[in-house]
Amino acid sequence: MTVLRWIFATLLTISLAGTAVAADSSPLDAVVQIDAQVPGQARTANVLGKERRGSGVFIDSSGLVVTIGYLILEADAVSVTLNDGTRMPASVVAYDHDSGFGLLRTLQPPKVVPMRIGDSTTASESANMLVVGYDGTPQAIAVRVMSRRPFAGYWEYLLEDAIFTVPPFSGFGGAALVDSDGRLVGIGSLFVGDAMGKDTQSPGNMFVPINELKPILADLLDAGRRSGQGRPWLGITSAELEGHLLVRRTSGDGPAARAGVESGDIIVSVAGAPVADMADFYRKVWAVGPAGSKIPLDVLHPGRGMETIEIRSMDRYDWLRINPGN
Repeated sequence: MTVLRWIFATLLTISLAGTAVAADSSPLDAVVQIDAQVPGQARTANVLGKERRGSGVFIDSSGLVVTIGYLILEADAVSVTLNDGTRMPASVVAYDHDSGFGLLRTLQPPKVVPMRIGDSTTASESANMLVVGYDGTPQAIAVRVMSRRPFAGYWEYLLEDAIFTVPPFSGFGGAALVDSDGRLVGIGSLFVGDAMGKDTQSPGNMFVPINELKPILADLLDAGRRSGQGRPWLGITSAELEGHLLVRRTSGDGPAARAGVESGDIIVSVAGAPVADMADFYRKVWAVGPAGSKIPLDVLHPGRGMETIEIRSMDRYDWLRINPGN
């Protein structure tokens, strides 16, 4: 029995209650701590903070680390801390808004065995997995996959086949979802309250399937982003409220704000097609055309009535203040 299989079996015997266990065995050394410094003028500084910490996973011997993108978005300084306490400077390689992944690379190759990339289809409902994170000391818990379904985020993000697990792991940002063969099958993104399904009370985490990385990895390494035309971005933070899609806020000097969309507005339809929920809204917007397309929205202004607003969309990468190569 391999060391990792022993860890996996031992954790499963504890029950899936979320008890954290120190993971000091070498198969888990590929999971590292990430610290990122973000300048105050960054677009995401107020929302995500100027100092960010989470986990990442070495996936090759050159020092390439995969993590969740919000940890390193717009960062101008990044470091990686190994399990032995060694701190290594790193540079941002890529950020992919569509999947949520981020890549960075240490300036020198680490003396760490990288984690093998697995197949996230094995993270099917009821599958047993490990979640491994790093926040000062490496931690691992046994989890169970509770559902595979779309996840829509208020930041114009839609993942069609997200992985939801229980129990919740507090250090979820960039944590590794690992199968019993020690292969990486997902990267931690969020805490959720409905891991078992929509409208359930079931705290857990959402993971981005590693299979989302495979078809875009070459593009990310070559150009820092996926190839092709970007999706249209509006700069709308939304929320589902009593069957309606509510505008919570608009991004400063973003397309929607410039077009007159305001906090408190209700989005009724896109190009004349009614909007059912957040995921439906994104799909309809993206179906209109690539970044730069004009997106017609029917918007209900409370107290002022309905208005059709045409928004000239943009590529979100052009709005962000990303420092290439940081």
